[in-house]
Amino acid sequence: MDIGFLAPLIDRPGPWATVCLDTSRTTEDAAQRQTLLRRTAVRDLIDRGADPGVCRAVWEHLENEPVSDSPPGRALFAAGGEVVLDVPLATAPVGVETAWGPLPHLSNLLGRLEAAAAECLVAAVDRTGADLETRRLGRPEPVGTVDGVTRQGRGHRAPPADRYEWHYRHREQDAWDRTADTIAEQLAGTRSQIGAELVVLTGDVRERRAVHQRLPQELQPLTVEVDGGGRADGIHAEAFERRLDEAWRQFRRHRAEEALDRFRSGTGRPGEHRTDGAGTEIAPGAAAEGVPAVMAAARQRQLATLLLREDGPDIHREVWIGPEPEHIGVDRGEVRGMGVAHPVQAPAGDALLRCAIASRAEAIPVPDDTDGPVGGVGAVLRWRT
Repeated sequence: MDIGFLAPLIDRPGPWATVCLDTSRTTEDAAQRQTLLRRTAVRDLIDRGADPGVCRAVWEHLENEPVSDSPPGRALFAAGGEVVLDVPLATAPVGVETAWGPLPHLSNLLGRLEAAAAECLVAAVDRTGADLETRRLGRPEPVGTVDGVTRQGRGHRAPPADRYEWHYRHREQDAWDRTADTIAEQLAGTRSQIGAELVVLTGDVRERRAVHQRLPQELQPLTVEVDGGGRADGIHAEAFERRLDEAWRQFRRHRAEEALDRFRSGTGRPGEHRTDGAGTEIAPGAAAEGVPAVMAAARQRQLATLLLREDGPDIHREVWIGPEPEHIGVDRGEVRGMGVAHPVQAPAGDALLRCAIASRAEAIPVPDDTDGPVGGVGAVLRWRT
């Protein structure tokens, strides 16, 4: 997952308030329930020692939450008397989760944040062209239409006499080939502009497959075909949304498995050489495991992909930090040696995520049923140690 959208959280000092709560309004008593959750969130922050300015900012922000079109949940991050970042969530806790500390409490939210950041580009394809839209939190946003090439100029659509049948079919296929080329080119350009992680092709099976084959090579692994959508009336939108959600889950799991394969290869025995799923040779030393090793890599901005298991014991381990992301160490003296006069303690998961954001690394939550790094903390590195 690209966590660049969390960059505002490393631009200012703490302490930070983190609030995650249900903001859905699907029940008759939604307004009353939101008031109770808002009170609970602020009361919990007060009990944790949050300053009045932050508590007031959280209260006012939630009080102004729109009644309509609210996401299922929100994660708020506040410091210095204002809400710095508000992230809509696809899933939320049953009640309220709060934290108050020197850093935003991100490590326990990584899975929810991954779903919130996920954006895909959907193309509904048929012989006449394609409709393009982005999807985030299940919400469609049209981004363009690709019009197909007319097969017979001047609108003449009836096939000619039998002796011209071959020429007719040839011109028809040629028109479709050019249409598929145009759709593929538009898709690649739009995806590059918006930075969508996943491209979804739906609609007529033969046509979408032809577009898929014409996409640039680097886009092929990021593209899937999903049944059930299309441009015609009568599309069963609910069934398509379920298939789209499943495609997202499979895609994210595949990305996590690829990262874990690179991690396992990089933590092999000295002298052992392995390859990742793409056949690229990876030697031991291209990964780090455990808090001390991952922190040492983070100080050198060596992280390519940070791997965290949300229930791993090591993400809650207290480490020492200073004002800069690279000010991180297992013991206080280590950080004081970096010129930090007054180091403070923070959970290892949050401190490492701050490093990942600063170095523009990826962060991937390790699925619960997957064999990941011992203790729940690992990393794939940008270069070998």
